[in-house]
Amino acid sequence: MSTAAGSAPRGLWLMLLVAIIIWSSNLEYRKLALTDEGRYAEIPRYMAQSGDWITPRLNGIKYFEKPPLQYWATAAAYSVFGEYHWTARLWPAVTGFLGALLMFHVGARLYGANAGLYAALVLGSSFLYTAIAHINTLDMGLTFFLGLALTGILLALEPRADARQNRLWMHVAWAGCALAVLSKGLIGVALPVTVLVLYMLVKRDFMLWRKLHLVSGGLLFLAISVPWFVAVSIANPEFPQFFFIHEHLTRYTTTIHQRYQAWYYFIPILLIGILPWLVTSFDALLRTLKQPRAAGFDPTLFLLLWAGFIFVFFSISGSKLASYILPIFPALALIIAVRLTTISGRALAWQLAPVAVLALAGLIAAPYTVRLASASVPVELYQNQIPWLHAAAVTLLAGSIGAMIYSWRGHVRRAVVVCAFAGLATTQLALTSHDSLSPAYSTYHLVQKLKPHLRPNVPFYSVGGYEQTLPFYIKRTVTLVDYQDEMAFGLMHEPQLWVPDLAGFERRWRGHDYALAVMGPEIYEQMQQAQLPMQLIARDTERVFVRTPPRQNQGG
Repeated sequence: MSTAAGSAPRGLWLMLLVAIIIWSSNLEYRKLALTDEGRYAEIPRYMAQSGDWITPRLNGIKYFEKPPLQYWATAAAYSVFGEYHWTARLWPAVTGFLGALLMFHVGARLYGANAGLYAALVLGSSFLYTAIAHINTLDMGLTFFLGLALTGILLALEPRADARQNRLWMHVAWAGCALAVLSKGLIGVALPVTVLVLYMLVKRDFMLWRKLHLVSGGLLFLAISVPWFVAVSIANPEFPQFFFIHEHLTRYTTTIHQRYQAWYYFIPILLIGILPWLVTSFDALLRTLKQPRAAGFDPTLFLLLWAGFIFVFFSISGSKLASYILPIFPALALIIAVRLTTISGRALAWQLAPVAVLALAGLIAAPYTVRLASASVPVELYQNQIPWLHAAAVTLLAGSIGAMIYSWRGHVRRAVVVCAFAGLATTQLALTSHDSLSPAYSTYHLVQKLKPHLRPNVPFYSVGGYEQTLPFYIKRTVTLVDYQDEMAFGLMHEPQLWVPDLAGFERRWRGHDYALAVMGPEIYEQMQQAQLPMQLIARDTERVFVRTPPRQNQGG
């Protein structure tokens, strides 16, 4: 009895250890890629270097598009461990892993131990969730804290929660909302509140307001979220209008950021992103929609509204990116997990069969990725990627077949574990494959050639464009020339930080004893035609690095 009782915890600890190893395996290996990874690595780098933890700056220029929680966390990681790829990606990786552990607890609390395990496995192996957890962007941190807020509400209101548990979990929910606001803005509180209001409207249970601890919870929310907004507004009076109007109302209702997509944009992303649980998710959702609603508080209805509302909310937005629907994945994982606790082995085997077919198709199609080659991404880079893609496809194929065999024999739990770890490993291999393309999407390789020419305090110009990964790799800012883009607002308030036109750049360049610049091939040719003195350092199809030529000693 004692051996059997101890085997399950030991098995869980072993799974956790293996998951951590696979989860963290490629955080350092991959070079930072355009554009988010460079941007969200550089802002905290400058923050840690300058010591200003109030005003975010991109390339040394005021940048108010997002709140600072991830910047703070990453800057702290830089300060403690150093500036590496893995420290740049540490926050999304940690919050992503914690999100899976949170679903383990919530699923076990609401639906039983197996549901908790399955929820963690499903979430931690879904393609989109795993991928975004290993890319340096803000959406994983937002997803974790939204999940904390919404599951806090679930655990506070579920029928077995006593007064102490209700108060505890509602305060967790309020804190989650505050940290979500500090992660990505007002949607951190708007989305959870709207889901709760929709639940009360659908359920016609308006007495839930009594259990929300509005006063103490609201004060906790304000205590966590407001101080930075006050501090940054005092230091930068221009902040409130830009952040609250431009970055929230205008971004959502218009296509100002050039991210317009059709209303159905997220449908294929969801279908691919939920793999390898695609068929099971359809089965779970259909059964959940058909089942009778519970008389009291209904956690499953809450999960449906959570996933459904957020999906619709971003689908009708004027600004869309694939990662925006990430916050629905924890709810979907719980819904799928509940279905997995009752599914028959043979039913699950049939649901995993399409995954094996897709893996086989990927194995066959991998060599054809070379047809995506272009002038900016040469064919040899895609050729280097093919072995990684083959490894990913083989992993998914073997894992799905192994899970089908276990499931067919009635070992559903083993099947879920095998499929989940295969999905996680497949996503990691696919992500790692992208590093083969890094010469096109990162400045890392060119910077290695540039390093012998870098000197402290030497003027460095970025002409006609801005390479997001460059400041992180050269550990300094560059002076923009004839380019503003997302830094336009900051440059409007600090115009001394840039050179507005090429003529001004030429005058400055000719006056320097030593200076560096990066530009595109077209501008490089234009400068050559203007007979601007330049010495080539390194170049590829998209970028040209130059320096001022050595001055000739004047003899007499």
